Amino acid sequence: MKLDPFYLIVDSADWVERLVPLGVKLVQLRIKDCPDSVLREEIRRSKTACAAAGCQLVVNDHWKLAIDEGCDFIHLGQEDLMAADMNAIRRAGLKLGLSTHDISELETALAAEPDYVALGPVWPTILKQMKWAPQGIERLSDWRRRVGAIPLVAIGGITAERAQLVLEKGADSAAVVTDITRNADPEARTRQWLAATAPWRPTNKV
Repeated sequence: MKLDPFYLIVDSADWVERLVPLGVKLVQLRIKDCPDSVLREEIRRSKTACAAAGCQLVVNDHWKLAIDEGCDFIHLGQEDLMAADMNAIRRAGLKLGLSTHDISELETALAAEPDYVALGPVWPTILKQMKWAPQGIERLSDWRRRVGAIPLVAIGGITAERAQLVLEKGADSAAVVTDITRNADPEARTRQWLAATAPWRPTNKV
């Protein structure tokens, strides 16, 4: 499986509808603490916007709703992985992305046979409090060797200017949240990301 080198993560369908039409091909809908009725509508709107733009939608955490709504890709953290019904997820044919922060978590993730593994934080992040120190880009090369052919996503403190660094170290995709959503001009920043990651986009390779 190939991942687009630019992996946008947002917390609402509004963001999906706003930024995906600019050319984004991989987006995660990451919504926390939301009633199922509201979340279901957010997923439906995001799915519609992604279908129209040829973008892959990944639903964070809410695997039951993802199955109900006919989605095809979910992302789980380590705690969510422990609580999830993997048999139900596999029966539904959902692709699976998993978060990792250290070797132990990587081993747990690989045992679940994911479709991609995410490593982070590469740099300090303001998205949430984390008990793990920044990994640094050199760790990506080690992770690359450990995961083999499984796609590797780098996350945490990545900017458009840093995207090239993680992709050169072996990441298949660079994930971004705040560098875009907290930018004064999210559309312009999205275009900068698309330009920065263009050399790694499969359609641009011979």
